[in-house]
Amino acid sequence: MKLATGIVRPCNMLQGSSHHLVNSTQCSTTSTSTSTISQSQNSCTKLRIANSWNPKGRHNSGQSLAFKTSKLRDKWTEFQGIKNWEGLLDPLDNNLRNEILRYGEFVEAAYRCFDFDTSSPGYATCLYPKSSMLDQCGFCRTGYKVTKSLHATCGVQLPQYCSERLPNWVSTQSSWIGYVAVCNDKNEIARLGRRDVVVAYRGTATSMEWLENLRATLTCLPSDMAPDNCESMVQSGFLSLYTSSTGSRPSLQEIIRDEISKILQKYADEPLSITVTGHSLGAALATLSAHDITTTFKQAPLVTVVSFGGPRVGNRNFRCQLEKNGTKVLRIVNSDDPITKVPGFVFEDNKEMARNGDVQMAGGLSEWLQKRVEDTQWVYAEIGNELRLSSKDCPQINNRNMASCHDLKTYLHLVDNFVSSNCPLRATAKRVLNRSQNTALV
Repeated sequence: MKLATGIVRPCNMLQGSSHHLVNSTQCSTTSTSTSTISQSQNSCTKLRIANSWNPKGRHNSGQSLAFKTSKLRDKWTEFQGIKNWEGLLDPLDNNLRNEILRYGEFVEAAYRCFDFDTSSPGYATCLYPKSSMLDQCGFCRTGYKVTKSLHATCGVQLPQYCSERLPNWVSTQSSWIGYVAVCNDKNEIARLGRRDVVVAYRGTATSMEWLENLRATLTCLPSDMAPDNCESMVQSGFLSLYTSSTGSRPSLQEIIRDEISKILQKYADEPLSITVTGHSLGAALATLSAHDITTTFKQAPLVTVVSFGGPRVGNRNFRCQLEKNGTKVLRIVNSDDPITKVPGFVFEDNKEMARNGDVQMAGGLSEWLQKRVEDTQWVYAEIGNELRLSSKDCPQINNRNMASCHDLKTYLHLVDNFVSSNCPLRATAKRVLNRSQNTALV
């Protein structure tokens, strides 16, 4: 496992919600003169973070941070992690930066499409029809088409007396949590060098999902997800959201398997990649989904996870199973975000230095004691490769509370400005300043 840490360029940044990081509804672009950039540098103010799931704010304010490059097709497998992003994280390769931002915007689309209004009859559903989902939430130039909406079901059953006394929205069991989209634009396919499939998940939004988050002890994966290793364990609540179903709603696992099966059959003769991305709870579900895909489909193409602000998911055996199946995981972590340090705690072996609040095994700690500690069902493992950033390095991010540090917009901002562990500046900094004008406050 490799770790890239460093600082970001201290820069001024736009105010408002995370909607300002993506394409406008009209997908328009603007050009600004050098004098305008200079005025922007003098007048822009501190970044005001709002939670990424906040439905307020405009969709049509600002351009995408992800610039499309024409140089992916020959090295796309490297950007998807075939070599575990060796030499690409520190310093952060600009092409990889743009890919991370591009996938982050697919996650932002999942937030935008979700109905957060608890007074609405459509609460916890998707606001837009599948055929126009990306267009209506401001992503009309992605080159992708949504093929499936995803729903997750909470396995927790509230006592009857609670259900009778609480508003209906509190006990909503199933909710829209993301989508599957397939690249169908020939120019984008040519640029990427393959047909890409994106599975995007939003983070926690409903009361029942919060309850699942709190079920933090480890539990064994079912046999169909861990055929070679019954000791692979994951967080109980995440697994419940992935595998639970109701009489009228199939499980998220069933939906994913069915849709991926159709896609693999339809595009069997083409170069293909599957990228699973998510933020917070969505990052955890992205990891579980990717593992399930590579376990279920033995001839699956390269499957990559790009996660933002994700909690810990499973134990060391689960990590080994992921690596054995060839699942590539890139975790984007803000060191000031407490969500990335939970649940449980981590023991690392003597070959790795203790980091991120992990507990390093003492040289004399016996295997017997280690086994007893792991039996507590609270010992997790860090998974995949990590790009570690810090919001403390950007003074323009004020109110550095838990919500601000965990916000998806904070993550995209930090990725956009990260250079390396020993170089705080980036040559393309002015493009962020250029966008900081005329942005509405949330």
